[in-house]
Amino acid sequence: MAEISLFGYGKTTKSIANKIKNCKIFDDNVKEITQKDGHTIYPSSLFNPQKSSLEIPSPGIPPYNKMIKKAKNLVSDYDFFLGDRDDHFSIWISGTNGKTTTTKMLGHLLKDKGAIIGGNVGTPLAELKKSDIYILETSSYTLHYTNIAKPNIYLLLPLSDDHISWHGSFEEYKNAKLKPLKFLKEGEVVILPKEYEDTKTNGYKICYKDGKDLAEYFGIDLKRVKFEEPFLLDAVMALGVTKILFDEIDYDKINSFKIDPHRIEEIKDSKNRLWINDSKGTNIHATMQALKRYKNKKIYLILGGDDKGADLKPLFEELKKLNIAIYATGSNREKIAKLSKEINKNVKIYKNLNTIISDIDNFLQSDEVALLSPAASSLDEYSSYKARGELFKKLVKKL
Repeated sequence: MAEISLFGYGKTTKSIANKIKNCKIFDDNVKEITQKDGHTIYPSSLFNPQKSSLEIPSPGIPPYNKMIKKAKNLVSDYDFFLGDRDDHFSIWISGTNGKTTTTKMLGHLLKDKGAIIGGNVGTPLAELKKSDIYILETSSYTLHYTNIAKPNIYLLLPLSDDHISWHGSFEEYKNAKLKPLKFLKEGEVVILPKEYEDTKTNGYKICYKDGKDLAEYFGIDLKRVKFEEPFLLDAVMALGVTKILFDEIDYDKINSFKIDPHRIEEIKDSKNRLWINDSKGTNIHATMQALKRYKNKKIYLILGGDDKGADLKPLFEELKKLNIAIYATGSNREKIAKLSKEINKNVKIYKNLNTIISDIDNFLQSDEVALLSPAASSLDEYSSYKARGELFKKLVKKL
């Protein structure tokens, strides 16, 4: 009997295996047949496409993976669970930065309408309860593999270099993010950056330059919205959807939303000095947004990690303009040091966060700011950006 093959043992595939019994899980990280969480996991070398009726990858499995190349019937979890069904209304949110915040903001606004959030954040698709409205944070990885399912409303936040080593180029990354536009039908909506306004779609396009521009389109009074950039655009996006669906803008409700930790999270030490935990700033666009907020202060900037092959030069063009000291760490620290010297900025190289915090502590003044905004993934040294951010906060609180 042909089986469904799941590639990689992660949150997505684990939830699918829990729901559907006729599955076999294959993973590059196991060398022999292994039992885990009640599931049997097979080495990827044992995958046989002739015995597989369908293949569903964990979203992080790249297109150059050997199993992906051998697969004959590859679909995403979105295609498998949502397909071309019309028994629900779905809102997909993507972009380089801000998609988690926007997803949660919109979930907050539409909770009373029975909306459920899922995808990259919240509940995996396999575990989603039946709802009239699904709000799905959607990654470029998932979009790359999705060819059937589509949203009814698609929110696309600005794009910048990210996941380049996975996609192969920024052009391919951008193509994945714009892919849902191909499948939209008349009456469906996409909100997207103005630079992509010529992208073909049957959906209705709402294009924006920034949060203020989008607010003007929807008639949103920004004086009544408490958030600053980069969160202002997220809030306006969420309010824009409620305007489209229910012709309402609830300022009190959006202002009651609390931003998650690790994104421009301000912390004061025992000397009342300002430290910023922006560990979720895992690409240059996120870091540039954080820098804008503190551009009038001297900044002690902690950079570094796994940049996934991204071009960091646009970030360093911005750093030229700032009063800044750079602290390089992580697997790309030598690359950061080289770029820092090219723009004549002071740079120090460290192997761990502990010594960086100790060094900054010796210099930081009350009118200055220390900013952890790495412009890189944490996975070269930490289990997640959260683990990196928690360590940063712990070290600062000890000062």
